[in-house]
Amino acid sequence: MRKQNNNRSFSRGERIAAKVQSLVAEILNNNYPDIKITLTGAESHGGLQFVRLYYQGDKNVQKRLNDIKSQIRYELAAVINQKYTPDISFVYDDTLEKSERIEKLLGELND
Repeated sequence: MRKQNNNRSFSRGERIAAKVQSLVAEILNNNYPDIKITLTGAESHGGLQFVRLYYQGDKNVQKRLNDIKSQIRYELAAVINQKYTPDISFVYDDTLEKSERIEKLLGELND
């Protein structure tokens, strides 16, 4: 019987999502210099079959990212060293905008 290691601070899904985020950022940086975004986070879903990548930068780049998604996945498969390559999707991360709006509202309450 295999002993479980409870000292892990991250689940396998979180580790794979972080690895995919790092590799996709490298692929975008090296092969698509016209896309100026920052990958801010990643989440795995569906038993590691899907990874959702969050980005900040130009909102208008979403269509371009969707157009090259299959090519990025192909390039990812060549470097990820896993049996299966997860499907990826890109989601605009509006966390910064939301926090600025909340800070502005709180500032108005204090006035």
